[in-house]
Amino acid sequence: MHPGNLFLEWPPVKMHVGPSTIKGKPGMLDGWARARIDPVLTAIAQPIARAGISANAVTLAGFAIGLAAAFAIGFGQFWLGLVLLLLSRLADGLDGAIAKINGRTDIGGYLDIVLDFAFYGAIPLGFVFADPPSNAVAGAVLLCSFYVNGSSFLAYAIMAEKRGMTSDARGPKSLFFTTGLAEATETIAFLAGFCLFPGWFPVLAYVFAALTFYTALSRIALAWRIFS
Repeated sequence: MHPGNLFLEWPPVKMHVGPSTIKGKPGMLDGWARARIDPVLTAIAQPIARAGISANAVTLAGFAIGLAAAFAIGFGQFWLGLVLLLLSRLADGLDGAIAKINGRTDIGGYLDIVLDFAFYGAIPLGFVFADPPSNAVAGAVLLCSFYVNGSSFLAYAIMAEKRGMTSDARGPKSLFFTTGLAEATETIAFLAGFCLFPGWFPVLAYVFAALTFYTALSRIALAWRIFS
């Protein structure tokens, strides 16, 4: 799961009162991309699973690669950071595909969520260290938007679980999952953009932060309507 996945249902979802099922609609790009990427990930995951490599091992490896990407970015090695970032996100897709083959576990879902949050915080922090005078404020605003949006997502998921709501928006998930305006594909595109155009980091970070804050506020409004 990614902070970019933590966006409000857009278009609005169809909801049934409880136990509830929400049928998700595609985001801007993520639904289109997943339909094409998931079969490839499944094909790659099958020999990995047969080799006895667990989904959790891939999750941890992907996180380590993601941290290496953040360190590379922090030292101004943006192209290396981009390559490592994309490898990390490949691992993030593979762990779910392996878990689908071997069977999902609660600890696997927990690690996936926590380490994704850590990764998505580390990348902006890398840009802050790369050029503090230019990037510190924009990076802080972006990280704050992730924090606010993440808390709105998790709080919504807790309330949804309490009410017996379920979602099939992106297949089986470890917790209630809302589709959104910008999801994994869009988030990766922004992070790649940071690496490709590091001089534009402040502008791109403010744009992405604005989308993220908007989403958090929209989800709060949705929660007020659904849970009141």
